[in-house]
Amino acid sequence: MLLSGKPTVGWLMDLCEENYHYLTRLAPDMRHMQGRYLSRLDGATDLYLEVLEQTPYTSLLHLTYYFAHETGQLPDPDATIRIYHDSRQAEVLSLKQHILPLNRGVIHPTLEQKWRISLFLSKWLAYSARQGHCFLPRHAIAGLEQESLLPV
Repeated sequence: MLLSGKPTVGWLMDLCEENYHYLTRLAPDMRHMQGRYLSRLDGATDLYLEVLEQTPYTSLLHLTYYFAHETGQLPDPDATIRIYHDSRQAEVLSLKQHILPLNRGVIHPTLEQKWRISLFLSKWLAYSARQGHCFLPRHAIAGLEQESLLPV
């Protein structure tokens, strides 16, 4: 059902709500977070979260893994997500990843492209939550440690 048929606005809204719930599970104190955070688990890839902006009703987040690459650290997948706290929705503003050709650099995505991107995010967030990733205030990366742990 998820990939068959044509997605509807209602399906997309349901996915955005599901993604919101996954994000609040990963970052329970999201509304009050500032800066960069690292979730490090044995046997799992480090997950990085950066809070780009906080307003009374929204949060803007950057979520990624970093992988060693010959030219330095490569973020993949690399998502920017706007959280709407009042409606409990998470909208993917941008998603760059190299595994699946989801958006092909389209500036104004169609409903189907937004659906695919939100579905990818949902699967990624569910996987991260099942692994046990979590961002708490004690996971904040500060000062020099921030620059040494979080590639830019």
